[in-house]
Amino acid sequence: MELIKRLDLTEFIDSFTVLFAREKPIHMDGDLNYHQRFIKELNKYELTAPKSVENLNTYFMHIKKFGVLKPYEIFEFIKIVRYFKYLKRFDFKGDILIDWFAKIIIPSQIDEITNFFDQKGEIRSDINEQLASVEQSLKNSKAKIREKFLRVVNSQKLSAYLVDRQIHYINEEEAILVRGGFNHVLKASVISRSTGGFFYVTPESVMSLKNEESAFLAKRDKIIYEICKNISSTFLKSIQFLKFLNREFDKFDHYQARVNFAKYKNLEFILPKKDKKVILKNFIHPALHHPKPTSINFEKSVLMITGVNAGGKTMLLKSILSAIFLAKYLIPMKIDSDKSSIGTFKEITSIIDDPQSVKNDISTFAGRMVQFSKLFGKKSLIVGVDEIELGTDSDEAASLFKVIIEELLKREIKIVITTHHKRLASLLAAHKEVELVAALYDEKNRKPTYEFLQGTIGKSYAFETASRYGIPSNVVSIAKKVYGEDKERLNELIERSSELEMELKEKIDKVDKDTLTVDSLKIELTQKREELYGEVKEVKSKLELEYKQAIDEAKKAIKARDTKDTHRYLNKANQLASTIKIEKQKQEQKQEFKIGESVKYRKNRGIIISLKPKEATIEVDGIKLRVPKSELKHINYIKPKIKPPKIRVDKPTKLTVNLDLHGLRAEEAVEKVDKFLSDSLISGFDEVLIYHGIGSGKLAYAIREFLKIHPSVKDFYDAPANQGGHGATIVRF
Repeated sequence: MELIKRLDLTEFIDSFTVLFAREKPIHMDGDLNYHQRFIKELNKYELTAPKSVENLNTYFMHIKKFGVLKPYEIFEFIKIVRYFKYLKRFDFKGDILIDWFAKIIIPSQIDEITNFFDQKGEIRSDINEQLASVEQSLKNSKAKIREKFLRVVNSQKLSAYLVDRQIHYINEEEAILVRGGFNHVLKASVISRSTGGFFYVTPESVMSLKNEESAFLAKRDKIIYEICKNISSTFLKSIQFLKFLNREFDKFDHYQARVNFAKYKNLEFILPKKDKKVILKNFIHPALHHPKPTSINFEKSVLMITGVNAGGKTMLLKSILSAIFLAKYLIPMKIDSDKSSIGTFKEITSIIDDPQSVKNDISTFAGRMVQFSKLFGKKSLIVGVDEIELGTDSDEAASLFKVIIEELLKREIKIVITTHHKRLASLLAAHKEVELVAALYDEKNRKPTYEFLQGTIGKSYAFETASRYGIPSNVVSIAKKVYGEDKERLNELIERSSELEMELKEKIDKVDKDTLTVDSLKIELTQKREELYGEVKEVKSKLELEYKQAIDEAKKAIKARDTKDTHRYLNKANQLASTIKIEKQKQEQKQEFKIGESVKYRKNRGIIISLKPKEATIEVDGIKLRVPKSELKHINYIKPKIKPPKIRVDKPTKLTVNLDLHGLRAEEAVEKVDKFLSDSLISGFDEVLIYHGIGSGKLAYAIREFLKIHPSVKDFYDAPANQGGHGATIVRF
C-alpha cells in the first residue's frame, strides 16, 4: 500500500504482518467493535501461535474438480484442524470465546484423518498394513545396499583407486568416488564427475538392489496415492465445513497476530469512534528512535502547522495520519489510549511527495493541482498536505488554497496542512474551523525544540537555520536587509506572540499542578478529619462507658450508704451522661445537606430530593422516605443506572451443511428447509446440500418453489452424481 510507504510505516507494518500464519491483507471485514471484543478477551491468555499455513484456495478448486491432493497439500488442512482442536481444549472463561469455539464441531471423519500424519507432515505407516509392510521392506533394502557399499569400499583390490572411503549422495543416489582406471578392478556405472576429475560410480552389484528398492518405492507411492484419493473424497463431502473452518482460521489469525504484536512491543489499541475528532496523547510514530511523544487536539476541520524549518512539522502531519491509519485497521500503537480519541474516516489521503514527473511532463504545482482535483469528488476523508504552497508563487497560492480549502470543508473533508506561508495562515486564521499550530524554536540554543503550541502562527526562522548550517553571517545579514525591515518586524511580532503563548501555557501548566496539589491536600485533610472524628467517637464511647460504670457504682451504693447521698450521686452521674449525649447531637446537627446529595439512612443508601429544617425526603430504590436529618450520613453514592435489555440471537448448537427430507410431506419439508436455511445463514455457511430424493417429483418441486422466493438464496441447482444427482439440490447464499 502506497500510503504505508508515505507515512514511513513500512518497517512497522512488516514487523506486524510477519506474525500472520499466512499472507493476507491487514484489514478485517466486519464490525471493529466485534473484533475488539475478541482481541480484548484473547489478550488474557497465553496461546501458542499457529504454524505457517499455505493459502488453500487452489486446493479447494482442485477438490471441487474431483482431483487428488498430494500428502503435503492435505497436511495444510490438517494443520488448521489440529490447531482448532488445540483451541477447543483450552479452558476459556469469556462467553464470546466459549460461544465461538462451541459452534466449530469437527466431523468425525475429518478428525480421524488428522491421525494419519506425523508432526512433520508424513503419512504414518501404521495406518495401513500394506504401507507398513512396504516401509519395512524399503528399510531392509536400504540396509542391504549400504552393506554392499561398505564391502566394495573395504575391498583390497579397489583401495588403490578410492579417493576416499565415504558414501556420497549424487542426484539422490549413493555413489563412491574413484580415480581413473577403476574399471580394471570394479564393474560400475559412472553417474557423475567431480571438479577434480574423479568419478562418482555405482557398482553393478548394487544396481540389482537399487532396482528392488525402486520397485518398493513405486509400490509405496501407489498405496499413498490411494490413501490421498480417499482423503480427497472425504474432503469433497465436507468441503463446506472446510471452507467455514478456513475462514474462521483467518479470523483467528488476525486476532492472534494483533494480540501478540501488542504484547511483544508493549502497544495499545484504540477503537475508532463515530465522530471526526482526533485527540492524540503521547503518540509515538514507530519510525522514530528517540522521539518526543506527540500530543495534539484536532477537533476542528483544518489543522495548519507553521513554524521553524526542520522542527518536526512533517512528522507531526505523518503522526496524525499514522494514528488514524493504525486505528482504522485495529493495529496497536504507542499511545496513551485512555486520554486519546480517534474518529472514523472512509479514506486517508496524503499529498506529501513532490509530484513532478519528467515522464508525464508535469510540474510540481501542476501535479499538486491534479491531486487536489481528485478530492472534489470524495466525502468523509482526511487529507494530509505537506508544504501546501510548493511549486508556485506563494501570494497567488495563498488566495487559491484558501478557496480550495473552504470548498473542501463543505464536503466534510478534514485537512492537515504544513506551510511556511504566513499569508495563507493569516487568511484562514479567522475561520472557525481552522486550528493553528506552531513548531517552537529554542532561541537560546538556536535549535528546534520539536514541540508544538496550538493557537498561534509560527515563524520560519529561515535566517537562523541558515546560520546554524554554516551560511556566513554577512550573507545572512544582507539577506535580512533585502527581506525588509517591515517584514522582519512582523516576524518579531509573531515570535513575541509565540513567546506570550508559551508563557501563558507555562502558567496554565503551573495552575494545573497547583490545582492537583490543592486537590491532593483536600483529600488528605478529609481523610485526617475522618480519622480525628473516629478518634473523638472512640473517646466519647469510652467516657460513656465510664459514666455508665459510675451509675452502676451509684446503684450499688444504695444498699450500702445513706439514701440522701445515694440520690445525690445518681443525679450527678445522670447529668454528666446527659451532657455527653447533647454534645453528640450538636455535633451531628452541624452536618449540612444539599438536594441531590448521596446519603445513608440506617442501612439504606439514597439521594436527597427535598429538605426541611429537621426532616429530609430521600429516594431509596425508587421509594421516597421522610426521615430525620439527624439520622442521615454523607456517603459517596452513585444512583445505579437501569441498563436497557439486551437482545441476543442464539446460534444453532449443532452445525451441518446437509439436510435429509426423505419420507416427509411437502408442507413439513418446506418448514424444515426454512429453519435449516436460517441456521445455515447464522452459522456463516455459503453453500448447503438438501437431499429430497427423486420419487414422484412433488417434494423436489415444492422445495425448489420455496427456494425461488427465499430472499437469501442466490442460486440452487442439482447436486453432482456422487452427491445425490437429481435427488439432491445444492443451495448457494
